[in-house]
Amino acid sequence: MIDNPFLSENFIKTWTKSFGKEKTPIQVEGIFGPKFHREKWEIYTNCGRTHTKGVQYTLEHSLDLRNKTLLIFDVPSYFKNPEPYGSKPTKLIKVKQYPGFLIELNLFLNLQDYMQKKFKKSSRYKLNKYSRRLSECFNIKTKMYVGDMAQEEYHFLFERFRELLEKRFLEKAEHNNNLDKREWDFYQKVAYPMLQKKLSGLFVVYNGELPIAITLVYFSKEIIFDAITVFDIDYAKFHLGSVNIMYLIEWGMANKFQILDFSKGYFDYKARWSTKKYDFEYHILYNSKSLSSTAKAIIIKNYYTIKQRLREKNLNLLLNKILFRLHKKGAEPPISTNEKYKSIVFEEIGAQDNSNLVKVDGYNPQVIKIFFEFLYLNNEDAKDVAVFRTNGGQYLLRGKNSEKVAYFS
Repeated sequence: MIDNPFLSENFIKTWTKSFGKEKTPIQVEGIFGPKFHREKWEIYTNCGRTHTKGVQYTLEHSLDLRNKTLLIFDVPSYFKNPEPYGSKPTKLIKVKQYPGFLIELNLFLNLQDYMQKKFKKSSRYKLNKYSRRLSECFNIKTKMYVGDMAQEEYHFLFERFRELLEKRFLEKAEHNNNLDKREWDFYQKVAYPMLQKKLSGLFVVYNGELPIAITLVYFSKEIIFDAITVFDIDYAKFHLGSVNIMYLIEWGMANKFQILDFSKGYFDYKARWSTKKYDFEYHILYNSKSLSSTAKAIIIKNYYTIKQRLREKNLNLLLNKILFRLHKKGAEPPISTNEKYKSIVFEEIGAQDNSNLVKVDGYNPQVIKIFFEFLYLNNEDAKDVAVFRTNGGQYLLRGKNSEKVAYFS
């Protein structure tokens, strides 16, 4: 039996219903693992298509494809799926698509051992400082939700998840296809039943009772698949994205997982933290004795080869920028990242007339940026700091151990 969450009944059933594949999935004789849907021209694609984070299959015996052509999306090269048997008419074409990145957790004793072997001393110092400073300034706790979970709590977390993701990509001014209604609805519907069966999980970092980083993961016996991850950009000064990865590595090692797979697509953080790079491939199985099956295989190969070449020229990034402008026309990025606030200046306070100070209770993005900068630089606990507005348009921040006046330059 293949141990892969994307071949589970819950995943296939929910995906089939969510993306309008009304007919019953087809089991192609000779292939064990994925099920298929029949597309036009006798092309069969695997259930899940590009919504999986890596599928596996085995070939039990030679295939009788006739004029069929099979297209299996997102096969990680490190899964080492078998070639077709001998000199039979079934042939396989592999088309490289996205790069993939993973951490081989089994190579390390613990998080400290991983950090020691992966990063230079200066980088380790900075990363440990970020983690320590985050915990010193906020009431930080982490939790992996897997197994039994109340639906109300699950829906609350998914609402917060979407809120953080929208905030993040508004800042980047990029379109994120995960936020498209049909895709987001699919992820929300599929994760809960799989979570109950311990095939998926939500890893959450809290500041008190507020989720500030959320990661949707899937599980096989040995692999954690990182599907979607986001952190609150207000905590960027504390490098929350990096600290979240450290927390997840630590959890994975403590629970005896062999691999933390960051999945497909290049991001700087994936290349930095990974110990192994691999390829996501599209596998095309066809009958070499059928002119129709062979022709379709060649067309599919050429189509995805061209698509990958365009992706390597970063045209997909340009497309995401264009889609963002179309979907978010007139939207403004968060004030905390707006260029008109170039930098924050902190000064020692002079003689203050406290009668002119107005305590700030609700923090808008501008105040949050100043507040978090003050916490980080002065190593203050958030609960001990009060913010006041002066009649000169500046801010006075008063903590347990420090007091500063702040303004934007």
